[in-house]
Amino acid sequence: MKTSLSTLIFVLSFFVILGGAALAASTGEPVWPGAAPNESAQTTEAGDLTVPVWIYCPPAEKTSDACLIVAPGGGYSHLAVEHEGSSVAERFNKQGITVVILHYRIPRRKNLPKHLPAWQDAQRTVRIVRSHAEEWGIDPEKIGMLGFSAGGHLTLMTAASSSVSSYEPVDDLDRTVPCHLNFAVPIYPAYVLSDGADSVNKDRGYGATMVDDFLFDDKTPPICLIHGDTDPIASLGSIAVYEKVHQMEIPCELHILAGLGHGFGTRPSDDHAGDWPERVGAWMRAIGVY
Repeated sequence: MKTSLSTLIFVLSFFVILGGAALAASTGEPVWPGAAPNESAQTTEAGDLTVPVWIYCPPAEKTSDACLIVAPGGGYSHLAVEHEGSSVAERFNKQGITVVILHYRIPRRKNLPKHLPAWQDAQRTVRIVRSHAEEWGIDPEKIGMLGFSAGGHLTLMTAASSSVSSYEPVDDLDRTVPCHLNFAVPIYPAYVLSDGADSVNKDRGYGATMVDDFLFDDKTPPICLIHGDTDPIASLGSIAVYEKVHQMEIPCELHILAGLGHGFGTRPSDDHAGDWPERVGAWMRAIGVY
């Protein structure tokens, strides 16, 4: 299944159209006790999410004390909330894993780094999840994040840069509960290499260097990367992350899937990509966070 750039643009445009309707139908708990950082409004309009929410998705039969925060993709302009959100939760719930879906703020805010509002929402959500550990029956040191495309970039930001706070504390939760992750699963992460720092890679990542968004600090957790080898968001970005984390002697697993392009998520598939959620579950067992 080879994905051309024109096909990718069509797919992304399609989700821009659907994004507002999907968001309007979603429910969840607000990430912030008041207005989010740098926001003056507390209203959500179609296609403009100013009140980020988290959605608790417990499994019918819990067999794991881990919790997975899911971040849909969408170029930091919209959210693919179905095949990279709710259906992902269903797949991991079937494995007995608790899931929290994060609907972070979109679209990109003027005069701010493209990922900053989403990163603020993600760090706050990790703290929220950790604060619910006893109530939900999860281990506060088995909290992971899984994200797609822009959500994959956000996952890397949250995993590799937790020693830096992206916002000033707003309450005791921010002051007392840490925001580090215990494992991370970036899936076809975007904006990793210098030739695609804001879009698709101009030269498929050849000769490019990694952007300086990620600190890769001493709290960087084990990482599992999944990418298609024909993706215009170059798989070399995931390879660069693997190389960096491997050099740090942090457990890391890398799957480059032959013949696959961008955005496969959890869409029905007869090819070898369809079982990636089960591969992630097996990896979680292998590193002891299941």
